Amino acid sequence: MKSLHEFNNFTGNLKEQDYLMPVLFIGHGSPMNGIEDNEFSRRWTDIAKQIPVPAAVLVVSAHWLTNGTHITAMDFPKTIHDFGGFPQELFDVQYPAPGSPKIAAETAKLFTSTPIELSHDWGLDHGAWTIIRHMYPDADVPVLQLSIDYTKPPQYHYELVKEIYALRKKGVLVIGSGNMVHNLRMVDWSMINGGGYDWTLELNEKFKQLIVNKNHQSLIDYKALGKEAQLAIPTPEHYLPLLYSLGLQKEKDEISFFNDKAVGGSLTMTSVKIG
Repeated sequence: MKSLHEFNNFTGNLKEQDYLMPVLFIGHGSPMNGIEDNEFSRRWTDIAKQIPVPAAVLVVSAHWLTNGTHITAMDFPKTIHDFGGFPQELFDVQYPAPGSPKIAAETAKLFTSTPIELSHDWGLDHGAWTIIRHMYPDADVPVLQLSIDYTKPPQYHYELVKEIYALRKKGVLVIGSGNMVHNLRMVDWSMINGGGYDWTLELNEKFKQLIVNKNHQSLIDYKALGKEAQLAIPTPEHYLPLLYSLGLQKEKDEISFFNDKAVGGSLTMTSVKIG
């Protein structure tokens, strides 16, 4: 492991790059994806090889909800095991990626519409580390998290993230981590390895079409998409990270999908690469 001095030198101020960093929305699914070698985790590994090595990764995870918006600002964020009922092997995982107080402070200053709290108490929850450990297994890229203000409506989140668009020009990989369709109460365990209800599959296709057509307003106003959307998004926390990713999209950004699969009847792993 690198020394704290080496990490502090590595995670200095962000510099303008001669390329535009892509943005990802990743369906993270079960925490077990963090330790399994499966079709989803292998694709996360592949994606990391297809894009520039980031100066840092900023994750908006479905699993960090706060009153107000916070960003992690510690040198070494702890690995949070925010789940229960899984094998001890999963709880034993530690992902020792550095954080960066400097990058956190620089990012916080980009926001103009609301104050951003620097958090020294959170860390990396499973919406972050289960994905990132496959993408950057050497834990040599700084990882930060940005929280979701649970008191605000979807439009707020979509507009808020636009204020940090400059991060794309500075080599920061922004990842929204959740699931477009996420209804744990309706999971059918007979389909846990693949398969979705009719409404799951229909809505997944509708979401993809709206994303391709850059019809962001319909995605923001998802409650107007009918009964399927009400079933798919009984609570918004797993859906909102998608809006953070879409808010950073520009007109010329190409869109592609990966891990486009329903599991358990009422969950989708469908993920989006922007740019």
